[in-house]
Amino acid sequence: MNNQLFYGDNLEVLRKHIKDESVDLCYIDPPFNSKRNYNQIYHNLGKEDQLQAQAFVDTWIWDDHANQELAEIQENYYGKFTSQSIDLISGLTKVLGKGSLLAYLVSMTLRIVEIHRVLKPTGSFYLHCDPTASHYLKIILDAIFCCQGGDFQNEIVWCYGSGGASKSHFSKKHDIILYYCKSNNNFVFNVDLVREAYSSPEKVEHKIVNGKAYQRKHELGRIPFDWWQIPILTNTAKERLGYPTQKPEALLEIIIKASSNEGDIILDAYCGCGTSIAVAERLNRPWIGIDITYQSISLILKRLEDSFGKNVLDNIQLNGIPKDIKSVIALANKTDDRTRKEFEKWAVLTYSNNRAVINTKKGADQGIDGVAYFQGDKDEREKIIFQVKSGKVKSGDIRDLQGTIILQQAAIGIFITLRPPTKDMIKTAKAAGIYQGKYMNKTVDKIQIVTIPEILEEKKRIDIGLMFEVLKSAEKQRETTGIQTTLDLH
Repeated sequence: MNNQLFYGDNLEVLRKHIKDESVDLCYIDPPFNSKRNYNQIYHNLGKEDQLQAQAFVDTWIWDDHANQELAEIQENYYGKFTSQSIDLISGLTKVLGKGSLLAYLVSMTLRIVEIHRVLKPTGSFYLHCDPTASHYLKIILDAIFCCQGGDFQNEIVWCYGSGGASKSHFSKKHDIILYYCKSNNNFVFNVDLVREAYSSPEKVEHKIVNGKAYQRKHELGRIPFDWWQIPILTNTAKERLGYPTQKPEALLEIIIKASSNEGDIILDAYCGCGTSIAVAERLNRPWIGIDITYQSISLILKRLEDSFGKNVLDNIQLNGIPKDIKSVIALANKTDDRTRKEFEKWAVLTYSNNRAVINTKKGADQGIDGVAYFQGDKDEREKIIFQVKSGKVKSGDIRDLQGTIILQQAAIGIFITLRPPTKDMIKTAKAAGIYQGKYMNKTVDKIQIVTIPEILEEKKRIDIGLMFEVLKSAEKQRETTGIQTTLDLH
């Protein structure tokens, strides 16, 4: 079996597709709003804090979904939860109340329990968070790992100096990474692979044995401290892809080298733009990635192809990607707020060969689900607007798209529909005219209608050269050989 990339809710994927004790190392960097402060945690929002809190509240809200997850813990779903974790969450419910922070902690508890299950007895776990909630997460990890033979190893502080500063408090310039092992005496830690250069030319290492102090030189360097000074990725960094929470590869390289060997299986259950996956690929570790948004899946595939060549995609098994009309309809009918726009994202990114950008604005989207760019006659970029519909469609939809094209000063509009277009829709689209650019070898309709069956069954893709990448290409690292590594997951 090849490397695994799952599109879906990581809790469902972990429960259904990743078997017990099959993973050597897990790193996760779940979404969290680092601007949220203690007053916001305890529901005392001042006007000056409301805007900062909004992103967090939008991500983690207390709703029916959160109630269901809380019930799974308190009722000990399939006997998965330790008594300590049940008591802890019940206590936090009384202290924090049913709000956004508790929703976050409940969600994390369910997923950490599954991560503990899938780790091998020698496995390690790194949880990336920030100081706002790290103290809560640590006791949750203690209640899951430490009472089952595991151990806390380190609270790693990732220090960086870039970014803005506030005059009302000390500048917040670090993240927290909590490092646990499933066993307290049998785990991988390759210290010699992550040693650092000494600041002193003496290269002297101090050691105490039986109460006596010794000094010895170590040519490989010193053992890293539990605070790491690694720059964040600026907008001009070579690694930078344009993903908002992208982490530097140097950070993941330390973790993966220290806590795994070549051939060990790496899991990232919130894989985002795929930094951990790219590093695992470069270091010859088979990997499993999970993300709930198709934007991330699309970006990871492009990143891997840019970094390692097209052959790398032959070694990836994609799971959860719609492959037939039935699965597309299921995706289109999702009502969960976290996934209700995934159909539009999948359709736009698939048809554009992962070259479009998704409109992520909340509320009214002005009739735009995605945008892509191509080189125009004056060597300036021209805009393509994508609109996706899963329900009933009519000729008025095409007229609305035409109005949006004019308003947005776009050159072309593409209407993607799950249902067949009517004759009037086709006629209205044709009436919009054609576009002929000097870099095009043929004319194209200004308004194009594309159906989901054409995308799925005929593999129809945009035939306009998209010269302007929405996200930067990853640096070329190596070409893959096409050698496949077996992952025993099921």
